[in-house]
Amino acid sequence: MMAHPIIKSLILLTGLALLLPACYNDNEEYLYPDTAACDTSNVSYTADVAPVLTQYCNACHGGASPQAGIRTDSYDGLMLSVNNGSFQGAINHQNGFSPMPKNGPKLNSCDLAKINQWIANGAPNN
Repeated sequence: MMAHPIIKSLILLTGLALLLPACYNDNEEYLYPDTAACDTSNVSYTADVAPVLTQYCNACHGGASPQAGIRTDSYDGLMLSVNNGSFQGAINHQNGFSPMPKNGPKLNSCDLAKINQWIANGAPNN
């Protein structure tokens, strides 16, 4: 017995209607809201990198005895980790590096984009 054409149409339309909401999350601005307004054109150590380090890194990697001997509370201390690639590997949670911040979420994508751009620009002390 063949199904009635109207029933077939209703089943097809219902199936399509169920699939449409699945595309909602494919919007880049919805998935990554902080990247739309992220300006990486004039990134500087003082204005962009140091405040992130103060907020997320310096409590453990600063002061009299920084953890793992890694310093992030000064430009010169940070440059040791920047120059050997461990800083960028850690904050980007790359394989083979201890992800930082330790036991915390990855930095937001705008902060990462700014730091990565600063490093790509030669990590100037500006």
